[in-house]
Amino acid sequence: MAVLGTGYLGATHAVCMAELGFTVIGYDVDTAKVARLSVGEVPFFEPGLEELLRKNLESGRLSFTAEIGDVATWADVHFICVGTPQRPSDGGADLTYVDAVVDALIDTGLAPGALVVGKSTVPTGTAAALAARIHAAAPDAELAWNPEFLREGFAVNDTLRPDRLVFGVMPDGAAEARLRAVYAQTIEAGTPVVVTDYATAELVKVAANAFLATKISFINAMAEICDVAGADVLELATSIGYDARIGSRFLRPGIGFGGGCLPKDIRAFQARATELGAADSLAFLAEVDAVNLRARGRAVTLTRSALGGTVDGRRLGVLGAAFKPNSDDIRDSPALDIAAALAADGALVTVYDPAAVPNARPRYPSLNYASSVREAVTGADAVLVLTEWGEFRELDPAALLSYVAGAVMVDGRHALDAARWRAAGWTYHSLGRPAAAPTEADAR
Repeated sequence: MAVLGTGYLGATHAVCMAELGFTVIGYDVDTAKVARLSVGEVPFFEPGLEELLRKNLESGRLSFTAEIGDVATWADVHFICVGTPQRPSDGGADLTYVDAVVDALIDTGLAPGALVVGKSTVPTGTAAALAARIHAAAPDAELAWNPEFLREGFAVNDTLRPDRLVFGVMPDGAAEARLRAVYAQTIEAGTPVVVTDYATAELVKVAANAFLATKISFINAMAEICDVAGADVLELATSIGYDARIGSRFLRPGIGFGGGCLPKDIRAFQARATELGAADSLAFLAEVDAVNLRARGRAVTLTRSALGGTVDGRRLGVLGAAFKPNSDDIRDSPALDIAAALAADGALVTVYDPAAVPNARPRYPSLNYASSVREAVTGADAVLVLTEWGEFRELDPAALLSYVAGAVMVDGRHALDAARWRAAGWTYHSLGRPAAAPTEADAR
């Protein structure tokens, strides 16, 4: 099989398909990326992936190329794994790379009976249009849509042991049987399979992301209410999470979501709904987006308040740059947006992240960067935890006191034990929770 596009999705899929025993060639127009993958280097941080890459390169089952001719007529199955970035004009999905790779396959020539499988996140209607183009050029070739559901930091497990497989296929074709053969080991392990039409398969990924984004923004909206009502959003989230109809997953308040999927996908979903004449159906996603972005501004305001109303000239140690832990992805990172906003207010900001500093440094050159927690917080008037890495959760609050100038903690992710930090002498602040534990005097 061929995997077309070797970014985050494609590289992971190529490695994992080789791990399942297939002979795989990964194709990309980026020769530098191909060169790094070919010698066993993953161009991004993903736990466990580099070890599997090297193992499968050594086995001979996996290779990479920048020549479309090496894969077009060779592969039985082609997985489309290229990016669909946000269009600057209207927020819709840019299909330039999808169209380019399909054109390249058609121009070079597909093997007889080839199956082309889309995994990229695309607007509904894309698969039907691509299927028509492929059929016109190669009448015995088929197209299927098999959306991905990878979580950064867990991508290897999510590929080898997914929670579901979705096959968007044409009725009466051979695509379903061939996809079942591709995923035979996964299906035998008990993974549910949903066989559906193109449009539904395309909608599954964006609908799932829209729901998750809504759930995250809902609890952050509740944090806003808790701030003005004097309530505790963590206790609120725990209480409503016991309701089986709601559940506790993704009811974690904080500074909101980021990355290359949720923000882009909910905006592209709205843009496509508008094109289809159904803008009102997804109008609520505009507020989901607004609540998410507002959380970043609220974290800046909280930091100012914690320091007496201004951050000008104050030293801040920011722990976290990636949009989530176990990743070096800084796309639409709430942590870096907050750090940059505080720096723009006059703060002297030093950022540390276990993986994302090399990516953050060229994008946010106005910030200072450290190579350790200790370096980031030394002399700081306040410390902000903005990405919930395990390293930060496990910090010893008493040991950290000897390095900081001010014992002020702003926990943007509710990652820390507030009582433990307060007991060690820190002033602890977080969105949606009282600034200090209530006393008996407060109760009277």
